[in-house]
Amino acid sequence: MQDCLFCKFVNRELNTDIIFENDDFIIFKDIAPKAKNHFLAVPKKHFKYLSDMTEEDSATVGRILMKISSLTKLLGLEKGYRLVINQGDDAGQTVPHLHIHILSGQKMGWEPA
Repeated sequence: MQDCLFCKFVNRELNTDIIFENDDFIIFKDIAPKAKNHFLAVPKKHFKYLSDMTEEDSATVGRILMKISSLTKLLGLEKGYRLVINQGDDAGQTVPHLHIHILSGQKMGWEPA
């Protein structure tokens, strides 16, 4: 997608500090962190919602989740971490490209609305 910020990162049209990359996705630091460690895992293929996924996209998201768990030391996840996928405006999705927030490095509570 031409106007998608994350697609521009994936395609190297805009620079970001990529922490990890493979054929399926990239991981980089969030520019507005909500935790001591806050990274985004972004599939290289553009789609906005989980409901937009093909079976292959679903497999890619599964591979992303598996890989995150193996990057514990690199991402500072040793004491635990939280994964968040915002879906839609009301949930706080600000970039229309599916992405997984990886948060760690501090004790996190839960405060429902």
